[in-house]
This record gives sequence, structure tokens and C-alpha cells, in this order.
Amino acid sequence: MIVEAIKRCMLGIAYSGLITFSIITILHFTETETSVSQIWSHMLYSLLLGIYFGLASFIFGDNDWSILKQTVTHFVLSISFYYMIALSAGWVSLTFSSVFWTSIMFVLIYVVFWFGHYLYYKRLEKIMNAHLSEKD
Repeated sequence: MIVEAIKRCMLGIAYSGLITFSIITILHFTETETSVSQIWSHMLYSLLLGIYFGLASFIFGDNDWSILKQTVTHFVLSISFYYMIALSAGWVSLTFSSVFWTSIMFVLIYVVFWFGHYLYYKRLEKIMNAHLSEKD
């Protein structure tokens, strides 16, 4: 269990590193000036988000919860943790408009990822069932 948690943390850190690199690349090509301390703090927040999402995947693991309960729990924890980080980092200002549009974007991105994973695992299930049918 601990080894799996470490693997998932590392995967989350890798994803956050790629996202941070992409954003730094955009800053570079748009010639946006920023300090090393700002980049460091934003990368730290990004890494924390990556670790969270890596560990939060355990919610969808083997347990007796329905997919609805898993999804609602994961979503509520994820948006709560995201806002703790985003507000602390200054990524989102504490205004109605900012919180509203950020929530809309979060939900849309969450839905895309959720359906992507859902379709992937449905396809995998279909392939495995077809493979089992061939053996019979």
C-alpha cells in the first residue's frame, strides 16, 4: 500500500511538472517577467496538487462504494483542495466572478477527465470480456 501511494505521488508530481513546464514555456515565449521566488512558490503549489490527485485516485480503488459515491466524494474533495491551493497561490481572486468561472472550468475539465477514464475502462472491460469469450 505504501509503495503504491509513493508511485501515485510520483505520477502526480510528474504530471504537475509537465503542466508547470508548459506554463513556464508560455511565460518564456510571451516574454513575461517573473521572479524565481514566484516560479518556485507556484511550482510548489502545483506539486501539492499533483500529489493530491495522485493520492485521491485511491478513492476509486477497491471498496464497497458505488461509482456515484466515489465520484461525488472525489469531486468534493478535489474542488475543495483545489480552491485551498488556488486561493493561497493567488491563482484565483476571491470575487464572485472569479470563483464562478473557475468553478465552471473545473467542472468541465473534471467531466472530460471522468468520461475519458470511464470510456477507457469500459473499452478495457469489453476487450477483456471478448478475450475471455475466445478462450471458451
